[in-house]
Amino acid sequence: MSELVTGEAVALELRPARLPSRALAVLLDLIVVMVVYIAVTIAVVTASASLDDAAQVALSIAVFLLVLVGGPIAVETLSHGRSLGKLAVGLRVVRDDGGPIRFRHALVRGAIGVVEILLTFGVVACIASLVSARGRRLGDVFAGTLVVRERIPVAPSGFVPPPPPWLAGRFSELDLSAVPDGLWLAIRQYLTRMHQLDPQVGWAMAERLASDLATRTGAPVPRDVPPGAYLAAVVQERQARESRRAFGSATAGAGPSPAVGPAPGAGAQGGHANQWARPTDPSSPPPLSEESSAGPRPTVPSEGRPASGFVPPA
Repeated sequence: MSELVTGEAVALELRPARLPSRALAVLLDLIVVMVVYIAVTIAVVTASASLDDAAQVALSIAVFLLVLVGGPIAVETLSHGRSLGKLAVGLRVVRDDGGPIRFRHALVRGAIGVVEILLTFGVVACIASLVSARGRRLGDVFAGTLVVRERIPVAPSGFVPPPPPWLAGRFSELDLSAVPDGLWLAIRQYLTRMHQLDPQVGWAMAERLASDLATRTGAPVPRDVPPGAYLAAVVQERQARESRRAFGSATAGAGPSPAVGPAPGAGAQGGHANQWARPTDPSSPPPLSEESSAGPRPTVPSEGRPASGFVPPA
């Protein structure tokens, strides 16, 4: 997964396209372009049969430049980075900041693509794509673009569990500006996969992430809040702030308000109590009850009856 940061410091989770998918898209584009080029060439040769050789050569060069060079540039500019081959494979050309490309980006990619794709039969483009960490060819490097995948399969574990209701609005005063995007991504990945982890390992990972997050925010983790619930509550607070910034003050009153309910230590926390509770160690003995720890409770004799329960004859 590539971390693309926009001008508003928003991280975009985009997956760069690799060599196999890009090669398939280029192959489909070349098939379409060559079919169009052959059809246009036949039409031009038929129409210019009465011209001399110099004029026919000039027309051939013009057709080559217009169809094989100008055609892909025009298609990528008008479709904002989606050619026919990329549309079929599910790819798209974007800028380094994740925005749509313009004419100058398509022009640089198309001009350099003549050398690294057409004249060298794609050898230079393949080598550059294999060497690049994000699979970019030379045209992408000089144009400042990136080919990404638009159709990404949705994982079934992408659901972020909500925090307990008694934590709603508790971290509204935290300063989240110093938290890096990498830490947010790690927290989100933990929350979406916490049910797939071993309970002991997941608890230790939640404690480490909560400690890192508390260091960045400058506020310690509350002692009465489990680390997993703390992470979920802070992530929910961040999402609420982003929603208010994106949609304005219209959703300011629609956010979650602090719920009136049992104290954090109480047992009536609904279904979240078992979800965020510390896992028990199976090797440790079970806790003793109050009766077993204090020993057998003495029998209190009732009035007129001895402690042994024996009733003397009248």
